[in-house]
Amino acid sequence: MGMSLVRGRYLVSRVGATGAVVIEDGALVQRDGEILAIGPYGELAARYAPDELIGSPEHVVFPGLVNAHHHVGLTPFQLGSPDLPLELWLASRLGARDVDPYLDTLYSAFEMVESGVTTVQHLWGQRRGPAAAWPDRARQVLRAYQDLGMRVSFGFMIRDQNQLVYGGDDAFVRSLPSGLRGEAAAAFAGMRIPVDEYFERLFVDLYEAAGENRAERVRIWLAPANLHWCSDGLLARIKAHAARYRVGIHIHLVETPYQQRYAERRSGGTAAGHLAALGFLGPEVTLGHAVWLTEADIDLVAGAGATVCHNASSNLRLQSGTAPVNRLLARGVRVALGIDEAGLNDDRDMLQEMRLVLRLHRVPGHDARAPTAAEVFRMATEHGAHATGFGDRVGALEPGRAADVVVMRLGNVAYPYLDPAAPVLDALVHRGRSADVETVMIAGEVVMRDRRFTRVSKADALEALAASLRVPLRPDEVRRRELAQALLPHVRRFYHGWEVPEGSRA
Repeated sequence: MGMSLVRGRYLVSRVGATGAVVIEDGALVQRDGEILAIGPYGELAARYAPDELIGSPEHVVFPGLVNAHHHVGLTPFQLGSPDLPLELWLASRLGARDVDPYLDTLYSAFEMVESGVTTVQHLWGQRRGPAAAWPDRARQVLRAYQDLGMRVSFGFMIRDQNQLVYGGDDAFVRSLPSGLRGEAAAAFAGMRIPVDEYFERLFVDLYEAAGENRAERVRIWLAPANLHWCSDGLLARIKAHAARYRVGIHIHLVETPYQQRYAERRSGGTAAGHLAALGFLGPEVTLGHAVWLTEADIDLVAGAGATVCHNASSNLRLQSGTAPVNRLLARGVRVALGIDEAGLNDDRDMLQEMRLVLRLHRVPGHDARAPTAAEVFRMATEHGAHATGFGDRVGALEPGRAADVVVMRLGNVAYPYLDPAAPVLDALVHRGRSADVETVMIAGEVVMRDRRFTRVSKADALEALAASLRVPLRPDEVRRRELAQALLPHVRRFYHGWEVPEGSRA
């Protein structure tokens, strides 16, 4: 791989608790994937003899961004599922057609890298077809990232109850018209993951293939889907497995008020309170969404050292609410960022997601708490690195860390003018656009140069994906779509009266 010198008019080294470290006319030197030094360009150029020079005084250099919550390539909207409240949307998603997992993963990976994302937490939840085929599909997802050169933390989502609604499958099937019961029961049966096989084969096989999480660009995590989808026994087993294998846990939690209501019915308290009572919360746990946390919940999360992954676009699109990010930050909770199924523009643009988060939480009041640009950038770097298991390798540009580097033309950030008093990091978050991301390096390897991918042909991969979807729907896909539409009104009826009163959230 050799040695390279990466320079820019500005180099953002890191954003930590004490603020941003930015070097003007800065540079870094990396050799064989590890950063050797950072500092002024002139000093490093005089000290080292690199094989390659990347960047110029017309660029800004910063750490690779982290998308800490991601699921699929083609978005649900592209596959025919409109933006609905989450519980109805889940029913609609049953009708999505099958997509090649390798090509589908490449599709969103291209978008992520083009916006400066070098690391992703991929939460795989596709449960169609025989369970024996699921390990191979998971390996195809991982192969897509490996072929592109991207860094991935992978979790196969596990559940053992309540396949569609937040209630027992048998009871829900019995509530359906007789003509729907058999087909719905069969569909739910086909979604069930053999729990023993998940632990003893699927997880362990992937973990060992990743060198027991010592591979440079792959981590394998545990991913219990959500409280309503997991029994207490499964959660206890997940926690024990995480301790045994020293891996992280990513669990969706209280994404919607209906999920908070479910927790009240299950245990008489909140979802976070239930996890705390089980001893489940801890520094290895990331809570995806966490929109409907109470004041007491936030204290529990902060006390346990758990992380929250904020998915602003998804929460807005699916009418889930707005996470209490200001209060989480005030209590010292680590907050990462995720784009989830699709961003605001039906894409995976982390620069846009950062800007949305910066604006979304600017509540009225001269003395009101709101995230700063530096805090949002830290969510997308250092905190995301922790939430994906790469915290000791990525999230900052410092000697000894992996060389995951983004080189962006100053273009829209500074042209035609930027006041010298404007902090460059603020300008990057306020004005940076994915179109200006020019070169992306992961583990010292240039995976995108001048917006062209070096390992995989984007044009060929997208054409192969498009060609695979030009064929008509198979009969089973047609019937599944019909079933999804038939179930939708019954799902809506199931949740009637479940609403959480406005103002109950922190």
